[in-house]
Amino acid sequence: MIQYNRFQLDNGLIVLVHEDNATPMAVVNVLYDVGARDEDPAKTGFAHLFEHLMFGGSINIPDYDEPLRRAGGDNNAYTTNDLTNYYCQLPAANIETAFWLESDRMLSLAFSERSLAVQRKVVCEEFKEHYINKPYGDVWHKMRALAYQVHPYRWMTIGKELSHVEDATIDDVRAFFSKHYNPANAILVVAGNITTDEVKRLSEKWFGPIPSGKKYIRCIPQEPKQTEARKQLIEAEVPLDAFIKTWHMDARLDKGYYAADLISEILGGGGSSRLYQSLVKEKKLFSNLDCYHFGSMDAGLLAVEGKLVKGVSFEQVEKALHEEIEKICTTPISDNELVKVQHKTESVIAFEDMSVMSRANSLAMYELLGDASLMNTELEKYHAITAIDMLQYSQAIFRESNSNTIYYKAK
Repeated sequence: MIQYNRFQLDNGLIVLVHEDNATPMAVVNVLYDVGARDEDPAKTGFAHLFEHLMFGGSINIPDYDEPLRRAGGDNNAYTTNDLTNYYCQLPAANIETAFWLESDRMLSLAFSERSLAVQRKVVCEEFKEHYINKPYGDVWHKMRALAYQVHPYRWMTIGKELSHVEDATIDDVRAFFSKHYNPANAILVVAGNITTDEVKRLSEKWFGPIPSGKKYIRCIPQEPKQTEARKQLIEAEVPLDAFIKTWHMDARLDKGYYAADLISEILGGGGSSRLYQSLVKEKKLFSNLDCYHFGSMDAGLLAVEGKLVKGVSFEQVEKALHEEIEKICTTPISDNELVKVQHKTESVIAFEDMSVMSRANSLAMYELLGDASLMNTELEKYHAITAIDMLQYSQAIFRESNSNTIYYKAK
């Protein structure tokens, strides 16, 4: 059970405190309720661009990293389709440095043509390196565009097109910042060797004076139910043919999400999983094979992807995969198999909760989902899933009409 205290500043900033005096360290985690799904379809990649810009200095502090390093800290950030998260860890005795740095860039990020040009170039190079020039780099650009027709999950966090970031102006950036980067749209989590009273004092001192801004109200078009299978053939200069197939699954808080998570573990969770044993080890159709999902907040995708062994055809792998999918849709999994994946999930959750950094991150995530206390009931939801639930959910999602397939062919 993860204990925490919660309060809210007058400007709307939600603050969570997790006290842990077993460590000399403290974590300051600021989560902004903005991800790639909140972008203008004609100006994508901005949430990720901002992750870079936030380290470019504020009006009062030209270099974010240097004062943090002097205080013995380090930091990082990440962007997803759903959120943007900034976190730093430092000795608890120096925690005020983190409050100073984080509040200052929330209040007064430095917008200069030079900073924008530098970070724009970094992001564009990242786009080219990982998604244009890298073998198979465009797979998920293509798959998202195939699987989603209206929902903004149809583009990746890096952006839909390189030109969107290349053409970003200082006015675009200012508008995005004022819309999303404010106390009303943020969650601050402080964890480690601190007290709630101290965090209250520091929060009021450093974040309290920041104008609240306007709470961003999300209005995202919902993806209609897919009623027809979609397929795409791509030819590229790659070493091996690749096969990627996805099915639409439930959103993060739905019961189906937990069933899908366990199903993906049974099908593709490591060397003892069904797909690995059958299609890699026994039939030798794939050289490697994964089954996973993205943990999306809105309705997401469950995916199977792998590289084909040379000489194996797409028809062969599709037929063999269909046979395995048919099994999970017609025969309930055994009690042993269910207990095994539930225990594995339990150990993953327990392992994640070991570090104070992970606990802070999880508290922020669950608060964003609506209630930080969900963190303490997550495991119960997995244990409540039965073999019949998984059978019924497999039948519901593994319809061919709910699938999207890419045949990625080596030229």
